[in-house]
Formats: sequence, structure tokens, C-alpha cells
Amino acid sequence: MSYATVRSSTLAGVNALPVTVEVHTAGGLPGLSLVGLPQSSVRESKERVRAAIENSGYTWPQRKVIINLAPADLPKHGGRFDFPIALGILLATGQLPEGCVSDLVVLGELGLNGELRLISGILPTSHAFAGSPLSLYIPCVNAAEALRSSGTSVFAVGYLRDACDQLKQRKRAPLQRLQAVAMDTPIAQGCTNGGSQSADMRDVFGQFKARRALEITAAGSHNLLMVGPPGTGKSMLASRLPSIQPAMSEVESMESASIASISHRGFRDGGWGVRPFRAPHHTASGVALVGGGSNPMPGEISLAHHGVLFLDELPEFSRSVLDVLREPMETGEITVSRAARQATFPSRFQLVAAMNPCPCGYHDDPAIACRCGAEQIVRYQSRVSGPFLDRIDLHIQLQRETHKDGALQGVELNEASETIRMRVEQARAAQIRRQGVGNAFLDAAALREHSHLSSESKALFSKASASMNLSLRAQHRLLRVARTIADLEKSPMVGKAHLAECLCYRRAPALDEL
Repeated sequence: MSYATVRSSTLAGVNALPVTVEVHTAGGLPGLSLVGLPQSSVRESKERVRAAIENSGYTWPQRKVIINLAPADLPKHGGRFDFPIALGILLATGQLPEGCVSDLVVLGELGLNGELRLISGILPTSHAFAGSPLSLYIPCVNAAEALRSSGTSVFAVGYLRDACDQLKQRKRAPLQRLQAVAMDTPIAQGCTNGGSQSADMRDVFGQFKARRALEITAAGSHNLLMVGPPGTGKSMLASRLPSIQPAMSEVESMESASIASISHRGFRDGGWGVRPFRAPHHTASGVALVGGGSNPMPGEISLAHHGVLFLDELPEFSRSVLDVLREPMETGEITVSRAARQATFPSRFQLVAAMNPCPCGYHDDPAIACRCGAEQIVRYQSRVSGPFLDRIDLHIQLQRETHKDGALQGVELNEASETIRMRVEQARAAQIRRQGVGNAFLDAAALREHSHLSSESKALFSKASASMNLSLRAQHRLLRVARTIADLEKSPMVGKAHLAECLCYRRAPALDEL
């Protein structure tokens, strides 16, 4: 036999696409030719594969070997093709029985000694083959990640020589399918990046208006901007938002973990079911936030999918960088286009931003005098564009909390995160029953159908829209927040009190000067 095929797969964004590894041996001078748009990491596989085959006790063919990765117009990258290429060569040279991998999708990187090493993107690949008659044949170190996708048949092996032994005896001794054992990870109230799982709202001293705004934010998946002097608890509040958010569904956990799987940091089993919290530094570029590169990779907004993106010191971010967030904040996804390829990543995140009211930070502070002139304040606040601010649902201003006994006293009256989260989950469950999605994701038609404004609310809404000169987008966001407040109060109608409260969150006083 001089020809063999092995099934494999590659990734385009978070989507797994089938790839067929074709191997043909022919007469002529010994050598190996690899075609099918292989990138540099794939082209280098020829040396890894040769050493792994020889160190596993098998013979490298002394003939011309041609390997085609089909389809030819799809770029291939990473070390995941080492294992299927090695098995294809052994099949084409008759060192493995014909048909032994016909029902397998083979993936894995090879070490020079034949060891199968960890590869990225196994989780979305496994999820793509859920319910398929095909089975995954992957490295042992990727097995736990692959088993997170229910309905996928998974076989795992540690070394190339062990894989060859198993495939030779497959008719007499079938491969042992792995079972998902003890895969349920408790929901940890914390964040997967930049925070502590022990963070609790009980630790926040005072700031009851901000706590209420954070509860509304969590209940409806809204965006939030906090403006206030240094030390008022903006970062502390933001880091505690994941502790009051509803538990992730199976679908949300799979989508979030799939993005982590293809990223540079990779999938971490302890992060399953925990909402991500991403807090990029203000020096981050637009590519770092939305993703990119010659081989497009997810950025911070995709790594925060179904979680929180916290932008501290908002005006310190480049204005052009902030403006690239405007489209994904509306659509929930980002398409990264490059000359050679295009990739779409989901990016349905909650934006929480914090900023000082002025360069020195003490504008309107009752205790410390501001050193900035009016022109400096306007210039500082103007770094954030109006269209960007228009996409933020709740704007609140924080003031310095004072107490005669200091921050060590007075927190016993604060509600714990668990108490708040129970109310949030009840409100979110009501939204899912009523419309299938959270209030922040209602389109215009669904918003009209489910807002249920009372006659008093309609009059107040019309008056407020005219006096505040609200755009249609701002009006829709106002109604979504009012609907969330009504859900927290378990009210089927959006009353005047609900609408009046959300009007208090529409614009921070410090920004009225713009």
C-alpha cells in the first residue's frame, strides 16, 4: 500500500473544520514534501515526525513521501497534525493495518521520543464532533478537556508506540473509550482573572447606590460606568460583580471555555463554570482588546465572553482603542479580517468602567480641593467619546464615604454576595421564562413587546426623553434597565418608580459638563 488517509481537524476561530491528511509514497530520492497551506509550525513537523517514528521502533521510508493536508485552500497551523501525519506514513508503508483509523479523528503533537504532547483548541474540536459516529484519538494530557463536551467519544494515548500497538490489535482488543468521571466543578464565586474567589460584597463599606447599581447590572447583563475620586471603591465593586452574577449555564460554560482553549493561556479545568473577569491595562492596544494577529486569536473582549470586562482609568485608554469596542458591544461578536483569512469570535461581555472625574481625581470632592481648571476637566473627560458613553446603560457617581470609626466598622449592615445573587438569579430566571434572553439583549421589537409600561410610566418616559435629548439607542437602553428593575421587584409592569430609578443612573453628574 502506497497511499493512506487519516482524518484530522483544524480551527478557524472557535470553529473546528475537518482536514484530511493524505500520504503517498513514491519512487525517487528519499525525501518528504508537505503541501496544503501548512504554516511554519506545521512544516517543521517533518523533523518531529521522523524522530518520533524512529524512536518508537518503526522504520522511516527510504522513498519519496508526499503529504497533502486537504482542503488545500485552508491554512493549517500548530503541532496538532504531527500524530495524524505519523500514522498516515505508517499506514502508507504497511507498518499499520489498513482501515485501523477509519472511524477516528486524530490530533496531537509529537515529541522527538514519540510522546504525545498537549495541544490547544481540543474543547471546541470535541464539541464539534459531539453526537458524531467519529471518535477523537488524542493525547492523554488533553483527555479531561475533551470530556467536558458530553456526547463525544474520546480515546487517548500517551506515546506513538502505544498508539501503534493499540491500532495493530484493534480487531481483537477494541480501544478503551474514556468516560467523563467527576466532571462537575462547583461554581466558584469569583473570577478567572484578576480577582479572588473570596471577594464578597459584604466587604464594601457604604456605597449603597453603587451596590444597587451593581445588582441591576448583574440582573440584566447591563454595562456600568462608575465615576468618583480615588479610594471610593470603584475597583473593589467591579471585582465583586462576578460574585453576584447568576451561575453559568452549560452552554455558556462551553462557549467561554472554548475561547479559553484556543487562547494562549489555554483551558483550565478549575475555571469551568466560573464567569471570566478580564481587566486589561490602559496601555492595551486595539488588537489586544478585540483580537487579531496573522493567525487571528481572541482578544480581551472574547476572553470576557459571558463575563466581565473591567476598564479601570477609562480616559487613560486611547480613544481609538475604546471606539473599536462600540460594534461588539452592540452585536456580541467581533470579526477579525486579515489578508489570508477571517475569523469571528463571540464577545458578549458586560462592560464595567471606572474613571476619575478629573486629572487630579478630586473634582467635587467635599474633603480635598481639586487642582484642575475647568478646561483641563473638560479635556480629560472628552477623551471618552459620546457614542461610546451612549452604549453604557448605567452611569453612577461615587462620593467618598465618611465614618467616625473608619472602614473597620459599619460593614455588618451590608448584604453578602450570596443574598444579592439569589435576587439576581430570580430576576434573570423571570427574563429567560418571558423572552429567552437577558434584558440587555432585547431587540427593539422584543423590547416593545415585553416592556409593559404603565400610563404614568409612558408619560414620564416621553418627558424624560425630550428633556434629556436621548437618542433612540439611549431610550432603548433606558427601557431595558427599567425592565430589569421591575424584574428585581417581581413586577409584571414597568411602573413610574422603576423608570424614575433608572433615570437616576442614566448620566453621571460629573459628565454633564461635557
